[in-house]
Amino acid sequence: MADMMTTVRQRRVGKVTEGTEEQPSEEKSVKPEGKILSDHTGGKLWNILSITVGGIVAISLGLLTSVYVATLHENDLWFSNIKEVEREISFRTECGLYYSYYKQMIQAASIQQGIVNCKQYLEPVYFYIYTLFGLQAVYVIALYVTSWLLSGTWLSGLLAACWYITNRIDTTRVEFTIPLRENWALPFFAVQIAAITYLLRANLQPARQKLTFMAVFIATFLFSLTWQFNQFMMLIQALALFVLDCFDLLPTAKVTWLYIIQISGLLLVCVLQFFNSMILGSLLISFNASVLIARTIQKNLKKGPLLNRLGKLILHVLLVLCLTLLMNKFIKKILNLESDEHIFKFLKAKFGFGATRDFDANLYLCEEAFGLLPLNTFSRLSDTLLFYIYVFVLLFMTVTAVIVAFRNLSGSNQVQLIEKMGECTIILKPDAAYNLVHTVLFGCLALSTMRMKYLWTSHMCVFASFGLCSTEVWKLVLKCIHLYTPQRMCMMKYSIPVITLLYISYKFWPGIMDELSELREFYDPDTVELMNWIKSNTPNTAVFAGSMQLLAGVKLCTGRTLTNHPHYEDKNLRERTKQIYQIYAKRSPEDVYRILRSFGTDYVILEDSICYERRHSRGCRLRDLLDVANGHIMDGLGENEPDLKPSTYPRFCEEIKKNLPSYTTHFIRVFQNKTFHVYKLAKHK
Repeated sequence: MADMMTTVRQRRVGKVTEGTEEQPSEEKSVKPEGKILSDHTGGKLWNILSITVGGIVAISLGLLTSVYVATLHENDLWFSNIKEVEREISFRTECGLYYSYYKQMIQAASIQQGIVNCKQYLEPVYFYIYTLFGLQAVYVIALYVTSWLLSGTWLSGLLAACWYITNRIDTTRVEFTIPLRENWALPFFAVQIAAITYLLRANLQPARQKLTFMAVFIATFLFSLTWQFNQFMMLIQALALFVLDCFDLLPTAKVTWLYIIQISGLLLVCVLQFFNSMILGSLLISFNASVLIARTIQKNLKKGPLLNRLGKLILHVLLVLCLTLLMNKFIKKILNLESDEHIFKFLKAKFGFGATRDFDANLYLCEEAFGLLPLNTFSRLSDTLLFYIYVFVLLFMTVTAVIVAFRNLSGSNQVQLIEKMGECTIILKPDAAYNLVHTVLFGCLALSTMRMKYLWTSHMCVFASFGLCSTEVWKLVLKCIHLYTPQRMCMMKYSIPVITLLYISYKFWPGIMDELSELREFYDPDTVELMNWIKSNTPNTAVFAGSMQLLAGVKLCTGRTLTNHPHYEDKNLRERTKQIYQIYAKRSPEDVYRILRSFGTDYVILEDSICYERRHSRGCRLRDLLDVANGHIMDGLGENEPDLKPSTYPRFCEEIKKNLPSYTTHFIRVFQNKTFHVYKLAKHK
């Protein structure tokens, strides 16, 4: 009877641990020592070969992506053949502002004598754009490596890179907005995510762990240095770490160091940006500091039964939230910070917490880029199978995370998921857990704000390819449907990604070739004429007023002084821009003249595309935003708020063209074409 019970017990244990590596029994023959050594050597050589091949593929794909976007840029503008002024005009809106600082730097005598004198080898503009296209190679390699680290096979990285390229419309816009700060920053953010993914591996050697922490810090610092929205992106990242730490899905010590790295990176950027006060008032610094303080106040957060832990967890969240708000308000009060108030007004209005007449907030609300993610995005992503696979992997990993989080909170380390068709143990590795919460939070951000979709769609490629090539995912899926064998798992892990790659190649390769063969040319004669006139007919010290977007080009192409420009993270500059924009409002010529002269304006540029704008609907045209902010009713048919009143003056940008005495006394037209009108301000005693 005892022997029979032992036999039954052994059979049950075998069923629970199904799928694990079979342990050699005493009855089985033992492999000779030489054979084991030979297998070990063979496995090591295979790993080296796999890493070498995977690395070569990663670098090759990165370089190919760089060449691909550079070719698209050349074909779209015929960049190599157009004049310098046309090249500079092609850097639209704030892109021109950012490039102008580079141009200013290379024209400085001290810099030319130093490290940036590349003119004898390459035109400065090409050095600039090739650097950015080169960063795209870094971006793709980082995505490739992250997927490889998560899945354990470089096939996953290959699939991630191919998805990134074939979904280019939704994963990057570098080829037509080259100097944008996000194009400098996102490659470093991808490197940081890859480094964090490696850092969260179990049993990492101390030396490798230190090097990885250093890599995370450098990538975090470079990301923070190159993008003004870095603090908001890293706040989302910090929230991901906080959630995972609360549910005991990440090692607390590593999470603590990541909080410290984020704070250190931001503070270093603050110093290098001449003590940028906006950084000190960021929610990220307040949140990370609050989490670290709350931990010292609350002890034994991860001990006790389920209900006890849930209660302590709720208190912990409330404590962190209160500390964050109090600390942030205190810092902003002490330093008198208002640089980012327009962002919070925008968010408040966007999510329905009250309408606003604030000009800056409405300027964001009316831009399509800051609206909800269009539904046609998902149809494009579905064409490459990316969205379908992503949703499958996301749902699967979310269920896994919920089970593991519940198990951790309940304090049981041996809970097993029992399905109708079989039994298996659910596990969730820390690196996979981080990337899961990362993609969920950045997905929510992208759904709410279209401009931020590039942070999500690129990671979507990584996450979907990881799930499709993951041993753990296929193992659990096959066990749940009672079809698991190591051979089937291996077959699914490699065959499905290969079939997906073949489908993508078959469907999209012809389109990519057609795209590369399509040739266009830059054509904007009115703007070229304006810039040439300014350079030839105005003094170098002349001060120009106009729209933010146009003035960025004026600064780049002519070097003239501006009254305002697209850098919108400064309250004084925002207020100045609103005042300058009164040229498109219903104001008297005397008021407009007084405003412009208060900023030292010599010339003002009026644009018909703004004065008679039709791109936006009524209520979102620039002139409508100004009318509402000034308390005036809007033009055209439609409703107005009850307290708005008619203006006693006509619209300035329309009336000035009639050359009435009240206008010509203050403004003299000196240039005109089909798009632009330039007026010189009279200098009265």
